[in-house]
Amino acid sequence: MEYIRGPKEPGCIFCRYPAEDPARLRERLVLCARADAFVMLNKYPFASGHLMVVPTRHASDLAELSADEHAALFELVRASASALKVAVNAEGVNIGVNIGAAAGAGIAEHLHVHIVPRWRGDMNFMPVVADLRVMPEALDATWARLAPYFRPLGDAPPEAPRAASRRPPRKAR
Repeated sequence: MEYIRGPKEPGCIFCRYPAEDPARLRERLVLCARADAFVMLNKYPFASGHLMVVPTRHASDLAELSADEHAALFELVRASASALKVAVNAEGVNIGVNIGAAAGAGIAEHLHVHIVPRWRGDMNFMPVVADLRVMPEALDATWARLAPYFRPLGDAPPEAPRAASRRPPRKAR
């Protein structure tokens, strides 16, 4: 709802991201990109590690993709689901496509496939009782943890510079 009700930048976010300076891809939570599709973390996840696999070309429905684009999208979905399961030790995954606003698509104008890692007993009462999601890890930390698993899948964004240590350097003896 935060995305739906919040202010929006003009144009399609999924079309903007691959066209941006590669240095901004980490900021945009993109884990890897191929010519026909890319993988990114969902900014409003259902679970830590919730991914979206997005076709590069703007299309709102599977029927709008060429056979090659469809194959490329779902090959990246398959590879991403496998990488995610290993990266977060998931016991399973949900994979889904919401086509159209009536089906629940928050960004209905550009098709995307959700991959959500799952573990036995991972449901809790917070979304139902308090309209609140509890995320055990910040998005940037999740990106950093997943990035090594996605580098082999395509072009990965550059790593952000590591923060300088707050500890003073050790003196030589």
